[in-house]
Amino acid sequence: MAVTLTPAAAQRAHQYIAAQPEAAGLRFGVRKSGCSGFAYHIDVATETRDDDLAFEQHGVRVLVDPASLPHVDGTEIDFVQRGLNQTFVFRNPQLKGECGCGESFTTRDDLPA
Repeated sequence: MAVTLTPAAAQRAHQYIAAQPEAAGLRFGVRKSGCSGFAYHIDVATETRDDDLAFEQHGVRVLVDPASLPHVDGTEIDFVQRGLNQTFVFRNPQLKGECGCGESFTTRDDLPA
């Protein structure tokens, strides 16, 4: 089980983490949302929880809660620039479908809700 970062995503994460001295890493997971079921949640983590799973790559620690891991296992996090827009992009092998607006998604039927 793993979550990986591209070099571009790691570089951007370093910028966010450096701006917050109390940062423990990057928190990544899912929450119930939107018309399809889940939305990604990514933020600077200010603490490490006892049940967090930690993945480290390019000097960035990514923390994932156990409930989110089945839905994001194998995800590659990238950071892309398209014109003036910049965003994290998630390449998730667990993805089954996305809503029309692109804000939420569903995962395989055999994963916990």
